[in-house]
Amino acid sequence: MLASSQWAELIPHAGAMRLLDAVVDWNMATIHAIGERHGRSDHPLRDETGLHAMHLAEYGAQAAAVHGALLAVSRGEARMRPGRLVSLRDVQLAVEYVDLSQGRLDVHAECLFADERGAQYAFKVEQCARLLASGRTAVMHTDT
Repeated sequence: MLASSQWAELIPHAGAMRLLDAVVDWNMATIHAIGERHGRSDHPLRDETGLHAMHLAEYGAQAAAVHGALLAVSRGEARMRPGRLVSLRDVQLAVEYVDLSQGRLDVHAECLFADERGAQYAFKVEQCARLLASGRTAVMHTDT
């Protein structure tokens, strides 16, 4: 397991908007991360109703960012390439709001394609082995 202190400086998300707390496992194609702070009242994506499931796409996008950063480090790249989320596709929500009493979120992302211009990932977010949301994200590097 990789604590956030081992990768947090590699991604642009900071402070309360860094939604992931740890990386459980990763390899060249996939990552499994967890988020445990979604129940806090000061969560940046929560409102008085709760955490809408649509915001789980941000969890998937952040898992993709962490995965890309870990891959870059593993290749010995000197810097992380900035990127911009340009697309969400095939997003499916199994719930309207996240049940804040059910514990951590398990965030899985799989790199479907990556080159010098960007990457595409499939993601899914689960809680207690129940699928909450899934979809695909596309990121384009902004320094090309």
